Amino acid sequence: MTSVTVIPVAAAPPKGTGLMTTTRPILIVTENENTLDDLLRLCAAAGAPAEVAPGVPTAEQWADAPLVLVGDDRALARQGRGWPGRRPGVLLIARDLDDHTVWARGMALGAEEVAHLPDAEPWLADRIADAFEATGRPALTIGVLGGRGGVGASALAGALAVTAARQGHRTVLVDGDPLGGGLDVLLGGERATGSRWPAFVTAQGRLSRAALEESLPRVHGVSLLSWDRGSVLRLTGQAMRSVLTAAQRGGGLVVLDLPRTVDEAGAEALAQLDLGLLVVPGELRAVAAARRVAGTAGALVRDLRVVARGPRLPGGLAGAELGQVLGLPLAGELPEEPGLSQKIEEGRPPGDNASGPLAHFCAELLTHALPAARAAA
Repeated sequence: MTSVTVIPVAAAPPKGTGLMTTTRPILIVTENENTLDDLLRLCAAAGAPAEVAPGVPTAEQWADAPLVLVGDDRALARQGRGWPGRRPGVLLIARDLDDHTVWARGMALGAEEVAHLPDAEPWLADRIADAFEATGRPALTIGVLGGRGGVGASALAGALAVTAARQGHRTVLVDGDPLGGGLDVLLGGERATGSRWPAFVTAQGRLSRAALEESLPRVHGVSLLSWDRGSVLRLTGQAMRSVLTAAQRGGGLVVLDLPRTVDEAGAEALAQLDLGLLVVPGELRAVAAARRVAGTAGALVRDLRVVARGPRLPGGLAGAELGQVLGLPLAGELPEEPGLSQKIEEGRPPGDNASGPLAHFCAELLTHALPAARAAA
């Protein structure tokens, strides 16, 4: 009977491991019925609770809200009497595009933006969603690299995502290798509708988490950002940062399948990881190649660990020995899963067999890596 040994990864210092978002409501300050109706509707659409302060908000309401939406009617009546001081995350909501005096009221209020309804509704809906999401725990981010080619790093990344989704975690799988052929093929989702990387290569700055996930294909419960089969495009570090920070704002798990070579986007991805998994078979050449990968990636990843890939050949290194030779802690020993290649050819994703060794390994690893998320699921 095959056994899987996974060493706990609790020592990894993740940014966050939960699925929960904040319960603190968006604060709405207005007495205009039309503005109030519109803002309550937008909050409901974003899944964000709202608290209404028709008059002067209390200091506690003002300070605790992740976002404050002040109607222009209250800005007109404000005149500084009893209002709390300035704070970030305040938006002035106006309705009259021809009233140019609204910008002066926005400055007096200390507002970050002035949003005119109804034209600004799509932007405001994303801003509400982002403010609500950003106060929850960010996703745990795990990256998988191969010590050499053909060791099953992509299969492990896919299986981690599929297993996490099966456990009820919000899961995003990101294809970090433009030359890998596309993770959508690996998961049997090449015909699934949705955006691929070419839609995001020019992304910069803040990207809405809701907009990102709504645009991505969903395969086996996983939100998947894959490369397509078109021309290879240059991905900047800025685009990688925008996509990953948006994906992380929703909590749960973000998994990246990464190439062994490091370019600008790859360096950004490695720096974003909470945990890196370097998949290495116990072969002499593989260990020599993995040394070079570990030397590059190890300087960027806060916690890089070895996954010893089976089967172990006669004279090969065991998992603990691999870790010692590479100077890295051992995350676990992953045995071979019979028939995996054939299953993938048939369109079945890695890890879909919950009783198989690959899914078993992933479930054990996630048990240690996502304790808070597991408890909240």
